Amino acid sequence: MSSRITRLISRLTAAAAAIVLGGTVIATATPASAAARDGVCDSGEFCYYYNSNHTGSLSDFTGSLDDYGTEQPSCYEFKSAGAGQGLCIKNEAASAWNRSSTTVRVHYNSGYAGSYQDLAPGAKVNLNATLKNQNASHRFLASGPTGCTTDGTHSRLPTTILVHRVSLGRVDRVDFKTYVKNVLPNEWVPSWPAESLKAGAMAVKSFGWHWALTSTRKTSWGECYDVRDDTASQVYRPGSATAATSAAVDATWNTRMTRDGKILQAHYCATTTACGAWVSGDWMSQYGSRDKANAGQNHLTILKAYYTRIVLS
Repeated sequence: MSSRITRLISRLTAAAAAIVLGGTVIATATPASAAARDGVCDSGEFCYYYNSNHTGSLSDFTGSLDDYGTEQPSCYEFKSAGAGQGLCIKNEAASAWNRSSTTVRVHYNSGYAGSYQDLAPGAKVNLNATLKNQNASHRFLASGPTGCTTDGTHSRLPTTILVHRVSLGRVDRVDFKTYVKNVLPNEWVPSWPAESLKAGAMAVKSFGWHWALTSTRKTSWGECYDVRDDTASQVYRPGSATAATSAAVDATWNTRMTRDGKILQAHYCATTTACGAWVSGDWMSQYGSRDKANAGQNHLTILKAYYTRIVLS
């Protein structure tokens, strides 16, 4: 089914983002104490600081990240007040604090490559001469105390998600909100109306949340994962978030979509006829959401038009 969506993507203008099938696989595991990325170095997080000795603006993470990006609005930036606030963190961090329960490895290059420095749990250090202002990726080296399970429930969002990076042959632990923000622009066209993007944000989040609670998948080498990063589930591309799609995610982040008390496995497809697996009441048309938004419908009305018996709360 994903190949049909890929063919539809090629017909969009060069300025439009790709439309692909949101399909089948997602779940999550995480350090139970980790919080969202908010510019505060909470327990369970790994944090960069702009200056040495843990001064200046900071950027906090709950999972691994293989590419920080280099330009706003899609890069990962220093978030808190202080020197460096708003700058992309790639090649700009001078010190770090590992408040997680597992060793974090900081790499010189993107893709977890090149020289590295390991920070043990609790370590609060200046980056060494090789890594200072030359940091491009970091990785949590162990799965943490929760293993393959999730800290999410049907009433509480998971904090991270395990993403099978298929072409790279590895599994990354990614902050869940970061994941959703870097899926939406690859599933919905960022220039579409805001209410369509909000409907898409709800679908992407709900689909991932569902699989966070139910997935038991493992790679061929036996490592747990929750989603693939390709059209077999939802397309995840680090650094692809846009201002419009991120705003849609932020605007809907505290809203749940449930059916019979459980998070909805929210399928979606380009049109009602593009995917042979379409089941009325369980799937949303991406182009249909655009058309309904252009007609003046808000995202809640759009969601209820496609997904039957849902409760939005």
